[in-house]
Amino acid sequence: MNQLFRRKPIAELLPDSEHSLKRVMGAGDLIMLAIGAVIGAGIFGAIGTAAAGQTDAAGHVVRLGAGPALVFSFLLLGGACALAALCYAELAAMIPQAGSAYAYSYATLGELVAWIIGWDLILEYAVGNVAVAISWGDYFRTLLAGFGLNLPAWISTGYRTALLSSDPAVHGLLDSAPRIAGIPILVNIPAFGIVMVITWLLLRGAKESSTANNIMVAIKLAALALFVFVGATHLHAANFHPFAPNGFSGIHQGAAIVFFAYIGFDAISTAAEETRDPQRNLPIGILGGLAICTAIYVIVGFVLTGMVPYTELAVADPLAKALQLAGFNAVGWIVALGAVVSMSAVLLVFQYGQPRIFFAMARDGLLPQWAAKLHPTRRIPYATTLVTGIVVAVASLVGDAAETYDLTNIGTLFAFALVCTGVLVLRVKEPERPRPFRVPLIWPVALLGTAACLFIMVGLPYQAWERFLVWLGIGLVLYFVYGMTHSRLRR
Repeated sequence: MNQLFRRKPIAELLPDSEHSLKRVMGAGDLIMLAIGAVIGAGIFGAIGTAAAGQTDAAGHVVRLGAGPALVFSFLLLGGACALAALCYAELAAMIPQAGSAYAYSYATLGELVAWIIGWDLILEYAVGNVAVAISWGDYFRTLLAGFGLNLPAWISTGYRTALLSSDPAVHGLLDSAPRIAGIPILVNIPAFGIVMVITWLLLRGAKESSTANNIMVAIKLAALALFVFVGATHLHAANFHPFAPNGFSGIHQGAAIVFFAYIGFDAISTAAEETRDPQRNLPIGILGGLAICTAIYVIVGFVLTGMVPYTELAVADPLAKALQLAGFNAVGWIVALGAVVSMSAVLLVFQYGQPRIFFAMARDGLLPQWAAKLHPTRRIPYATTLVTGIVVAVASLVGDAAETYDLTNIGTLFAFALVCTGVLVLRVKEPERPRPFRVPLIWPVALLGTAACLFIMVGLPYQAWERFLVWLGIGLVLYFVYGMTHSRLRR
């Protein structure tokens, strides 16, 4: 038992130059990285479901919507994430390593917890990216439709999407799609294609990926500014009534739906090993990026629910749909273009983060050593980048976005809760250790951060908890079969 919870000394978590990644990013790059990750599928896709609620294929209510009170869902999320972000900032400045919450847990709570977090972060990045890729495909179809090009439904809709859809037209694809050996061929080629393009871009190098992200962030902010400017001219007071149709329960469940979009500041911590002056730049990137993104969500949510009745927003592309309902078809097409670019940036940031977590775990011996290999000149984890890209692309080919949102949310919230706990444990166990950034009022901040994450987790459906526990059970089996016996710390 002592070995299972043995903590890795922080000095050993700081990699030497031979086995470390190349430091090429500044504070501005990190803030743009946060905007690239946070402003994406949440604001262009899930925001509609958070406002209107969600039903299953039989028409039963799966979760309540927040209605126009959606802005309070975002404020609740911003507050909860700010508490976690403060804890992330302290640990990231102390431990500027690529592993994010995995590395922090290794230093504070021990190897077994670190493994659980590393395994859990797959839900945050890889599984989350499946949802983003599918949403990207929905907006891409809207964009092509603006040119008069309509993709056949059977090559732009995943099998799971059709199986679980409450829309009769989409569910009916199971009967009308082409078949091979009696099996309906329903694949999302656009989602598969964009993941492979992003993977190719990431293999070019960290600096090249950061530059591409900065360009995409500028385009997405311009698209959102256009939406707010045009939408503000078409607000109707009647659309704000009832303001909170489902009370606090709707606000709570709306926050749980969109939470996955707020995890971008965690992605910043995966870039710690590629950041110049990480002790200064990481706290700026994490906290600054979160503040900017929360403000954007609140403004867009207010305009969106003021333009059209919130009940009309339960669609894959709510911003474009709101503009079309308001009569701004041309602007809706431009926003769809911005969404395609925006979610490409999200895919890039998440696909950037996942391989670096695998890399950190492999460097510690908890995963096979091929996952720790670096490109000789670009100094990036090329093997894990390629494998992650292929797995996510294949899952996007047949998966369903709504099904993966909940897994992403619960996995991320669990990681955030443990980071808040870990920073408090390290304050108690190693109070004398230098801290370039210190969380103010550590006890209330850490305890409230943990409690807030657990509270939002309660808003997720039972099915999400069930799948999450199964996922953790699989991870524990892998740890005891492989990770425990190959751990470098244990040896």
